[in-house]
Amino acid sequence: MKFERFEDILAWQKARVLVNKVYRAFSDSKDYGFNDQIQRAAVSVMNNIAEGFEKKSDAEFSKYLYISKGSCGEVRSMLYIASDLNKISKSQFDELYALCYEESRILSGLIKSLNSKS
Repeated sequence: MKFERFEDILAWQKARVLVNKVYRAFSDSKDYGFNDQIQRAAVSVMNNIAEGFEKKSDAEFSKYLYISKGSCGEVRSMLYIASDLNKISKSQFDELYALCYEESRILSGLIKSLNSKS
């Protein structure tokens, strides 16, 4: 698989959607520390895909994709906290969790594809 730009990568496109939905879900919350943490983790998913791609090395790209996948896990974990503390509704949790889980699976596939080339 050959990408011309990081914007062409499905994982980056989906991460962009996730970031926007996370920001919207917590836009009314006054828990600034929590908001900052979950928003930064979501942004990390997206930005690590871009940063790793720009390194122009499959090994480096793979390393950054693992970091992105870890940030995806952090967002999912924080979604449980948000749900437990009633910061988001059940439907918001379900939507964001599903997006995050799908992103994690896409990242796994991309990592596997890169690692099989090496």
